[in-house]
Amino acid sequence: MEDVYILAIESSCDETSVSIVKNGKEEINTVILSQIDIHKKFGGVVPEIASRSHVENITIVIEECLNGSNMKIEDMSAIAVTYGPGLAGALLIGVEAAKTLAFIYNKPLIAVHHIAGHIYANNLNYKLKFPLISLVISGGHTELIYMKKDYSFEKIGGTLDDSVGEAYDKVARVIDVPYPGGPVIDKYSKKGKNVYKLPLPMDDGSYNFSFSGIKSAVINLVHNEKQRGNEINKYDLACSFQSIVIDILTKKTMKAVKEYKVKQLLLAGGVSASIGIREKFAELCEKENIELLVPELIYCTDNAAMIAAAAYYMYKDKKFADFDLKIKPTDDLK
Repeated sequence: MEDVYILAIESSCDETSVSIVKNGKEEINTVILSQIDIHKKFGGVVPEIASRSHVENITIVIEECLNGSNMKIEDMSAIAVTYGPGLAGALLIGVEAAKTLAFIYNKPLIAVHHIAGHIYANNLNYKLKFPLISLVISGGHTELIYMKKDYSFEKIGGTLDDSVGEAYDKVARVIDVPYPGGPVIDKYSKKGKNVYKLPLPMDDGSYNFSFSGIKSAVINLVHNEKQRGNEINKYDLACSFQSIVIDILTKKTMKAVKEYKVKQLLLAGGVSASIGIREKFAELCEKENIELLVPELIYCTDNAAMIAAAAYYMYKDKKFADFDLKIKPTDDLK
């Protein structure tokens, strides 16, 4: 079969990224322009500022990716793009850029779901074996996805309110940790002790999650301790919080792994970069003799390589989008 080169664009939040991937696995070149320093002073992503930055940089990032790969748009088999979910204004910039390239150069256009991209980030390093379960944990998502085969998605559980990434960021703000707080909470937890009593959220028989309760519990705990004149130990609170998060994530995920009799468990999304979460899942999967796949750290956060990897399987099935492709800021993975 002739080699397939896909140029993909990812702009769903605050990273402007373009990548070229060969045959869904071999990364030729990826450029990621992060906006973290821009949004840090606001304590989180400001949608209007994110969109403006994408507008200013999208053509520059495309050119840099092509120049770094010594390839041209004419060499591409298709153009892929994240159409949702994500921030409306940010998604729009990527989709319009992809549609323009596909139209001008007469290339197939592939619309990729952001969560599918996170899952297929693992495909850049490993061979997926079906059936499998993927736990997607990020700033906007907490979902358990069952896959019988390539590009077949069945959501078996998800958060009913806040994502786990939102909870991390909120806890970080409460204890005055700068944005992005998740990685810092992970580091702090290694230095602390699990001494603060926090509730185990939505500890039931379902595969759904809820993180608004633990977020509120941390806020109330910090408030009450301050009222009593007590100083919060940031390291201990980070440890106590992350221990609870790991408990509920592993409990429900490993239950699904056993019930669905899968061959692999995949972690995906920005929060999967957490060392504490990775270590606990590695321990449990080794005990249960389940193969655990976790993407390289660079592929955990938003990037276009994962979008190109997912798009390859849509290309093989000729699942192409029309030029009237519209963004979907909220959209379930199907």
